[in-house]
Amino acid sequence: MRIITDIFILLVAVEALLIMLMEVWGNDQQLAKAFDLELDYIKQPAARVAMSNQGVYNGFIGVGLLFARYLLPTNSQVTVCLLFTGFVVVAAIWGSVTAKNFKILFVQGIPALIATLLLLI
Repeated sequence: MRIITDIFILLVAVEALLIMLMEVWGNDQQLAKAFDLELDYIKQPAARVAMSNQGVYNGFIGVGLLFARYLLPTNSQVTVCLLFTGFVVVAAIWGSVTAKNFKILFVQGIPALIATLLLLI
């Protein structure tokens, strides 16, 4: 069971880091397509700043999960991983409601929810 849990934690962490890379350094066309946003919106400087800021937070989630799972003492790993996977689940729910894009719920939320449930077992 530990291996499956590790796979899901790693999946959530890598996904958060990839989203960070896209939000911080992705080109306008990639961002518009990936996040179902209008290209005109993405080209606005304020939108790019907001996306970049959001990307940094995604990076914190990814690094936090990797740190928690592979560098913290064993007795702290589950608690901190639960915190970070819980953040992703809540963010995915909020994003799917506010952005009216249920793809967020499935792409980010389901793996994080599975990781959370596996951590609780």
